[in-house]
Amino acid sequence: MVKLYALSVLYKGPNNAIWLKSAYDLSTFNLFQRGSVQEFMAFVSKTIVERTQTAARQSVKEGEYMCHVYVRGDNLAGVLISDHDYPHRVSHTLITKVLDDFAMSVPPASWPVGSEATISFPQLFTYLSKYQNPREADAMTKIQDELDETKIILHNTIEAVLQRGEKLDDLVAKSEGLSIQSKAFYKTARKTNSCCTFG
Repeated sequence: MVKLYALSVLYKGPNNAIWLKSAYDLSTFNLFQRGSVQEFMAFVSKTIVERTQTAARQSVKEGEYMCHVYVRGDNLAGVLISDHDYPHRVSHTLITKVLDDFAMSVPPASWPVGSEATISFPQLFTYLSKYQNPREADAMTKIQDELDETKIILHNTIEAVLQRGEKLDDLVAKSEGLSIQSKAFYKTARKTNSCCTFG
């Protein structure tokens, strides 16, 4: 099954990543799990952006998910979470397109101080919906031939992205961005090795 779950735009600040806009399609998850799954995907997205160098791309494979990230030279960052069947090239091309459109719509001066509530970029939901089918991106990928020349680092797990000595379990436990329910959901999913086993 080809599926896009999340598409997010963040700003990579000197100490942490700042959420600017995000869109989710979690319709394939149980209704009662969606909130926790969304929180955890947001947490993983923010963590990977914070650990990706400026002007670099990464694709992190974890369980049944792929997390693609691109941090531009101006520190605007995009994250796309999909299943393994969604093509990597289309993922990175879509992230580039989203970030280019975002940069044209939202003034750069507002990125370091923006938030989900203050930034308007409704096109993100349109992209998430339209590009559920990767064939929709064909015309877009032809324009992005230089992406073939771009180095994309593929990691087998999120653990490879974390700094030496960091453990995902410890980051989840310390996170103020995850509710108690999401932390409990993560622990249960980790034990049963299902749903959002990003670590």
